[in-house]
Amino acid sequence: MDLVVPGSAQVVSGNKKLGRIAYFTWAVCLVLLVLTGLTALVNRAFVISIFTNPIVLVVLSVLVPLIFVGWGLLILDAWRLGMPTRLARKNKGANLAPVMSRTGAAISGALSLLLAFVMFTAAWFSFSILSSASSMIGTIFTGGGNAQTNAGRYNILLLGGDAGADREGLRPDTVMVASIDANTGKTVLFSLPRNLQHVPFPESSPLYKLYPPPENYWCYDSRPTDPCMLNSIYTEAENHKDLFKGVKWPGVEATKGAVEETLGLKINYWAMIDMRGFEKLIDALGGIRLDVGRRIPIGSHTGKKGVYGYIEPGKDQLLNGFQALWFARSREGSSDYDRMQRQQCVINAMVKQLDPGTVLTNFQAIADASSKVVATDLPADQISTMLELALQVKKHKLKSVSFVPPLIETYAPDLELIRQTVKDEIAKSEATAKPKASQSASSQPAEQQPAEQPSAEQQPAEAQPAAPASEAQPAEASPSASKDDSKTLDSVCSVS
Repeated sequence: MDLVVPGSAQVVSGNKKLGRIAYFTWAVCLVLLVLTGLTALVNRAFVISIFTNPIVLVVLSVLVPLIFVGWGLLILDAWRLGMPTRLARKNKGANLAPVMSRTGAAISGALSLLLAFVMFTAAWFSFSILSSASSMIGTIFTGGGNAQTNAGRYNILLLGGDAGADREGLRPDTVMVASIDANTGKTVLFSLPRNLQHVPFPESSPLYKLYPPPENYWCYDSRPTDPCMLNSIYTEAENHKDLFKGVKWPGVEATKGAVEETLGLKINYWAMIDMRGFEKLIDALGGIRLDVGRRIPIGSHTGKKGVYGYIEPGKDQLLNGFQALWFARSREGSSDYDRMQRQQCVINAMVKQLDPGTVLTNFQAIADASSKVVATDLPADQISTMLELALQVKKHKLKSVSFVPPLIETYAPDLELIRQTVKDEIAKSEATAKPKASQSASSQPAEQQPAEQPSAEQQPAEAQPAAPASEAQPAEASPSASKDDSKTLDSVCSVS
């Protein structure tokens, strides 16, 4: 009886007061669940905002386990109340037939113990999930971003940080901006190469005076073996923390300003993933599925282990965290631009394949992994807005634009061309008709090719390269090294 209606056995033949308390608690919980479900149908964002509130999660992490423990104890008490020996003592002198045999009582007891164990397990499981959620939200979502949309869009900076033993400081080799329509969820993913030079800083940046126009972020004359490139801005700012007073993440703040100035977009939020813990996050998600177009080496011929494995080509391959990490970062036998394409594929796969069911069944692992590898300035009270937006994003193709040769030259980028391309691609995205509702999101592969270079008539006549052609260039950024035909990169990978 107590399994269906907690307290019912106690009301019939036990402590009636205890039974009524259990009745009332069960009724309140049932009403709250129904109201929550109905509210979610009308205003899902409101419900999400409640259950992502750290205070609510702390309260629930105490109350929910207590309810399950109490339910389990009521089940055990109900078995005690129904034992034949107890009934016989209660009705002493009455001519009563045995309620059940000893075997039946043993089976009943075993089932009661099993059900109670299920309730106690549910208590522990609910405590683990709710406490992990509370800890993750409190640790990661510390706030500081801008919730105001820019021309009806949210622009989110995505950084993939790598602080290997052979590197000086952390360098975000993955730099992307997801520009998302706040109403429809249609998204354009802009990727900037790590070796982009002459990156401009806004006048508000503390680094602006150190690297003013027209050269911008450029130091080849003083550091020919390690010239100023986009991925070294993070370390540069961390080395000048005194210029960023009161800023928790100087490296991110400086990189964000440089990306804003380069693309002509205002960033709402940023998120940075430590690539060393990236594989844990992918494993927590259950892996990702990709169409791998060619063999990707694991390791490097210049490393201690050399090349010690490969990710083989094939359709709809399930990659675990280790494989996904190497797929996204492998440089052996490929260019930076090829690697950017693979990183876009990984992002697209995560967006398309992440669903509420996956999050729920793997929540604790995801929460534990996320708290170790992710940092962001998204505040907790905006989680519901972003989750709602993420569901809209899944409905559309993810348009990818890579600023690589031949569109631009990384050693002398045409900033006006970059900004105009950003405007054009966003305009195209907003003008494109909405996909049919019957079309499955999983059947819409991302358009992963750089935007076409405008014709000569479309290019601004006054746009000039940021660096004279006569300047010496580092080997990896030389024109000859960057003549990578990005249109061939579609064969590298895709998402089914």
